[in-house]
Amino acid sequence: MEQRLSAPMTELAATPMPNRFAQFYALTKPKVVQLIVFCALIGMVLAVPGVPSGAELLRMLVACVGIWLVAGAAAAFNCLVEQSIDARMKRTAWRPTARGELSNRQTLLFSASLCIAGSAILIIWINAITMWLTFATFVGYAIIYTVILKPLTPQNIVIGGASGAMPPVLGWAAMTGDVSPQALLLFLIIFLWTPPHFWALALYRVEDYRKSGLPMLPVTHGNYYTRVQVLLYTVVLFAAGLLPFIIQMSSWIYLVAAVVLGAGFFGYAFALWRNYSDALARKTFRFSLVYLSLLFAALLVDHYVTW
Repeated sequence: MEQRLSAPMTELAATPMPNRFAQFYALTKPKVVQLIVFCALIGMVLAVPGVPSGAELLRMLVACVGIWLVAGAAAAFNCLVEQSIDARMKRTAWRPTARGELSNRQTLLFSASLCIAGSAILIIWINAITMWLTFATFVGYAIIYTVILKPLTPQNIVIGGASGAMPPVLGWAAMTGDVSPQALLLFLIIFLWTPPHFWALALYRVEDYRKSGLPMLPVTHGNYYTRVQVLLYTVVLFAAGLLPFIIQMSSWIYLVAAVVLGAGFFGYAFALWRNYSDALARKTFRFSLVYLSLLFAALLVDHYVTW
């Protein structure tokens, strides 16, 4: 592995361009970044009363590109820092850094280039507050979470979840130049969603995390304790999901979606608590993705239907 990581640039340059492009693209964790950009876009749309104008739509597009680039940079840096850990886990062993297909220098330059490009786009064409908040999110995920919290405490995903909950705030700031209580409410929903989402994954990947040496909750506190935490967080999340309706940020359309989706997530968590299986944990994890996507989509639909 060490020999592969230190392969000369001349050897790496011999790799066909499509394969090399795919390797760099994989470093950005496309599926994760897509969800980040989607949540940021929801924040942008909700910040604009009524139907966006052509100029506002262009602003949203530019902001999404900038946020995508910085988020991709954070993901690539994460792959660089955790390459030895990724190599020991089945879920991540395929990553180019874990396989030694990209050198540390290449990965670092790629991450830095994305971060600089994304930050430049945001500060030039959007506004300074969005750029600084996005850069702070990069630091929070790539440095504070990945380097400090993740190997230190089983509460890493709770504390580090603040970075992952920032996208709607970034989107809101991109369109308004400030951070409103509504944006912070969207932040709260994602912040509370992150632990049960991630711990459901960690439950059926517990052996992977045990081999990695990371103090993830199922490893340090066991399966049952983690299932209880997943259940409790879904209860709190259910309540938080009702807040947009309570503060009149949304109408009954969103309320119905929030109740149905919240009940569904709680149902999975309750079943997982009562009778654990890896298959059920996997279904809970997948439903958590559906939950967040549809909840924010419901906010979007409600925003236009009730306008």
